[in-house]
Amino acid sequence: MADTPGSSFTVEGQLCFALHSASRAMTGCYRPLLEAVGLTYSQYSVMLVLWEHGTVTLGRLGEQLYLDSGTLSPLLKRLEAQGVVTRRRRLDDERIVEIRLTTVGAELEAKAQAVQGRVEEVTGLTALELATLRDDLQRLAARLRAAEIEPESAAG
Repeated sequence: MADTPGSSFTVEGQLCFALHSASRAMTGCYRPLLEAVGLTYSQYSVMLVLWEHGTVTLGRLGEQLYLDSGTLSPLLKRLEAQGVVTRRRRLDDERIVEIRLTTVGAELEAKAQAVQGRVEEVTGLTALELATLRDDLQRLAARLRAAEIEPESAAG
């Protein structure tokens, strides 16, 4: 693959590595702040969905976070043990599991908002820069999820 302006076939020249490195740095920034709230970063992402919607199905939660039930189930089990969520099967359709915030879980939202504010501050970006970067990354992620990539033939 040919180099594009400003990039090269090195670790530093790769978009994937820049995204990976930024993601690790971002979660590393959240880690000590969320620890004080009693959440891991993965648990925080689940809680964000619940703070927004109150109650969601396991399927909807997985769709929103791009995670499968095998990944979500242990996370939810730990959150339930902490008393911040409940899991219940629907009475009308036992195949559907609903996840609900408890009062304790709802009370964590204010603390989590303070964490978010601190992380935004640490980035050094303005609100507009943060929104633009987030929107650009969301568009990139959507394009990558929609892409149908086939490996090229090794014969040539």
